[in-house]
Amino acid sequence: MKSKTENTAGLSYLDAGVDIDAGNELVERIKPAVKSTNRSGVMTGLGGFGGLFQLDTDRYREPLLVSGTDGVGTKLLLARQLGRHDTIGIDLVAMCVNDILTCGAEPLFFLDYYATGKLKIDDAQAVIEGIAEGCRQAGCALIGGETAEMPGMYGQDEYDLAGFTVGVVDRPRLISGDGIKAGHVVLGLESSGPHSNGYSLIRKVLEQSGDSPDMPLGESTLGEALLAPTRIYVKTLLPLIENQQVDGLAHITGGGISENIVRVIPAGLGLEIDLSSWQLPAVFNWLQSRGGIQEKEMLRTFNCGIGMVVLVDEKSASDIRRALNATGEPVHQLGRVVSQRDGEPRVSYIRS
Repeated sequence: MKSKTENTAGLSYLDAGVDIDAGNELVERIKPAVKSTNRSGVMTGLGGFGGLFQLDTDRYREPLLVSGTDGVGTKLLLARQLGRHDTIGIDLVAMCVNDILTCGAEPLFFLDYYATGKLKIDDAQAVIEGIAEGCRQAGCALIGGETAEMPGMYGQDEYDLAGFTVGVVDRPRLISGDGIKAGHVVLGLESSGPHSNGYSLIRKVLEQSGDSPDMPLGESTLGEALLAPTRIYVKTLLPLIENQQVDGLAHITGGGISENIVRVIPAGLGLEIDLSSWQLPAVFNWLQSRGGIQEKEMLRTFNCGIGMVVLVDEKSASDIRRALNATGEPVHQLGRVVSQRDGEPRVSYIRS
């Protein structure tokens, strides 16, 4: 009797569900997109075991490297459900580069990890071209990544994403929040929608409401509003950072407005936020009404239309607003930093 090993001597990796040729074809397809993200410092193309980047040390007196990593959460499930793979890569880049921007760092390069049960080249190409678009918006280079086909780990129609970025800031321009005092002004830059947070609740509301993603909402549809890619604030804010006009930055991600801004202000200080200082976008009105979500829960789960917060000295606030407005950036004065008494909440909300 022949052993199982002898009977299966002709097995290949493809028989096990991994298509090496498809992976090679994907690499060839995405080379133009990756090349389009090149910037000074990039030393290698795709295909090596590591991506090389040469830091221009002449630009910095005391260069500090800042790293960040993230994914896009369950927004991926909605993107796959709606068959939209072309913008989720922008979300991936945005979640990483916006985070390191809060330290004052300019993103230099990005790497991605794409894992799937069965490699569908067209879908993977759309995702990675979206990643390249995000890198172009952030001014950083896509210098490498990994595509992993893992049958049994994921279903044939499933894929997951993770990203990693490295940036640099000169130590004198590092934004630490240490200089923030009572009286500092809180400025808010608009989001494009929920960005990449709160999607487990969003999908629950979508399921329970029975609303179609094709239903009209504002100037688009519900599905388009929910999949709007996360805004990238790098090119908007770097000029202010270079002029040392910013004392604090907060990326409004998981935890919403209530829990993110306090991460960058010193102990003993709190925030007074005026909820009438900006208008809740239509997609958040839909979420709150169709989900019966209380206002407190909205503010600690979603960005509610504010994707990045800038904390500045009161004397500089008007000039900074004008500078941002001149670039086409709408700015909302959300409130102020205040002294906090023992037992008081760090964030209080008012309506003027």
